[in-house]
Amino acid sequence: MSDAVAARDVVAAIDVGGTFTDIVLRRSGERWIAKTPTTPDPTDGVLTGLAKACEAAGLAQGDVTSLHYGTTAAVNALLTRRGARVGLLVTDGFGQVLHLARSQTPGPLVGWLRMAKPDPLADLEDTVEIYERTRADGTVETPLDEAQVEAAVRRLAAAGIETIAICFLHSYANPANERRAGEIARAATGLSVTLSSEVLPEYREYERCVTTVANAYVLPAVSRYLGDFERRLAADGWQLKVDVVRSDGGLMSAAEAAARPVATIFSGPSGGVAGALAVSRAAGFDDILTIDMGGTSADVAVCIGGASAVARETFIGDFPIRSASVDVRSIGAGGGSLAHLPELVRSLRVGPESAGAFPGPACYRRGGERPTVTDANLLLGRLTDQLVGGEMTLDREASARVIAALAEPLGLDPLDAAQGIIDIVDENMAGALRVVTVERGLDPRSFALVAFGGAGPLHGNALAALLGCYPVIVPHSPGVLSAYGFQTVGHRASFTRTVIRDVGPATEAELLAAFEELAVQARGHDELSVSCDMRFFRQGYELEVGFAEEELRPGWAALAGERFRAEHRRLYGFVPAAEMEVVNLRVEGRGAAAFTEPAAVEPSPGDGAQALVRTTQVYVGRRWQDAAVYDRALLVPGDRFPGPAVVTQPDTTTFVLPAHVVVVDARGNLLIDREERP
Repeated sequence: MSDAVAARDVVAAIDVGGTFTDIVLRRSGERWIAKTPTTPDPTDGVLTGLAKACEAAGLAQGDVTSLHYGTTAAVNALLTRRGARVGLLVTDGFGQVLHLARSQTPGPLVGWLRMAKPDPLADLEDTVEIYERTRADGTVETPLDEAQVEAAVRRLAAAGIETIAICFLHSYANPANERRAGEIARAATGLSVTLSSEVLPEYREYERCVTTVANAYVLPAVSRYLGDFERRLAADGWQLKVDVVRSDGGLMSAAEAAARPVATIFSGPSGGVAGALAVSRAAGFDDILTIDMGGTSADVAVCIGGASAVARETFIGDFPIRSASVDVRSIGAGGGSLAHLPELVRSLRVGPESAGAFPGPACYRRGGERPTVTDANLLLGRLTDQLVGGEMTLDREASARVIAALAEPLGLDPLDAAQGIIDIVDENMAGALRVVTVERGLDPRSFALVAFGGAGPLHGNALAALLGCYPVIVPHSPGVLSAYGFQTVGHRASFTRTVIRDVGPATEAELLAAFEELAVQARGHDELSVSCDMRFFRQGYELEVGFAEEELRPGWAALAGERFRAEHRRLYGFVPAAEMEVVNLRVEGRGAAAFTEPAAVEPSPGDGAQALVRTTQVYVGRRWQDAAVYDRALLVPGDRFPGPAVVTQPDTTTFVLPAHVVVVDARGNLLIDREERP
């Protein structure tokens, strides 16, 4: 199933962030970008941004044929606990599965003493135990009591249930009872129904149940939102095929997203990693760290060998959601992060609270009266007075006023207070990058750093100096890279089966046959990826091991064991003398991306003089220093210039520290490195 588009078609990609909505239009070798403030109803900002981008590009509505959309509807519903009232059907005897959960508690050994256990997404009064039982081997021990199911769902619907989740014991091994119960529920109530065997056909009852309930919890809101979104587009004259970005970085149709919204929880951040990978691979860097710093938060990730790390389980609040997602860590560090003095400690803190888009930083002139990271950057000269291509004029005096008020109780000069704000937010982001590298046995000095987002290029150089991860790669359109990344991926579909078997010659043929059955379901995609979850016998947790499709042949069991042991040693430093077993088999089908990176341009050595706009002063090292200001649109491959420097463009600003140098590579990326490095 290829996702390629005709040369004349224009594909739009939209990423709705906490502060700005980013729009990228692409057609063959052409690209247009636009940014517009995010609105309380995100669709308003999307429509404004689409019209703005088309006007700037000289395109008609009919030229845009499809839309790749990163939505936050699912995660917002979960975080704000504003989802639907869920009715839950479980196997007789398992009504307390969501309340029992797992024995782990946050904090030290006595964490349970102060743990406020969250209420499940489905109330106990809305949970019904159904007479049925399937064994782990798939045999039906107790047939489904169909009359009980019908009576139960009718009673739930009469009580005000808005959606139904069904999670029967061992339905991953045989979904027959679950499917029949779903048919009865739909026919009797007309409500949406989520089956665990469709959302997560894997063992572990609690994780499967909480993921199923989470999908049901957000399904009505996401389905309604996507439906309204498509209707608004059509009403405004946009005839677009809408695809939604999955948490693992692929695409799914709007209809699929409406049915399985749990797969879109980390829709936006995955696009940024996909875009960073496309840019870095083309530039010749396969091992990268990414920092996506926007107005509200900063997302970090690590990619090895040209591929992103995929987490099979993520936490939303206190709930473990078993849905594949790009392994991204988020912290409250953005351009709009508020600097403040807590009452008790009276020492400077930055974030996680954000000024958002309205009122935004004080310098936005929208009523903000609290200092932010953006205000600090502006006061230090790292930001120019114009943003979004001159559409926003920043008020330096307002920034100076609010930072001076913050600095006074500390006895600091406002400039030193502004530098303190920047240093704190940089350390916060560096700490997040250490979590995904040092704490996993990885040396950040072995990676390049891709800095993007509206504020990422402002801070990327400082992060590299803290961690030693050079060069810093600033892509061609870093402020809209998440939206750009939506166009570098194709459709994806994942197929999973729990098969708990020893790994060895005796079981190899059975496991290969199971892989082939999954591969048949994934056929029709341009590329297949294969993996399995493995563990040592009687371990409680697994590691995922990947393979090429052509490696599924006799001798696979030995190869699987070798790779699993190597990964276990890399992560934990030892390999126990124990038998190994497979737990889950997984095959993923991937379609081709709509676009690939443009061809390289032969560099022509230069000093960037044609792009030099003016000189300014920046506050670095507790003193003002002269810095050159460059217009990025006028830089060409081969240009090389030293820091301190400021590079401006419509979607972001790049700041280069002293003792560093910038090179424009053959694809137009800015590569920032230390002067003494070749």
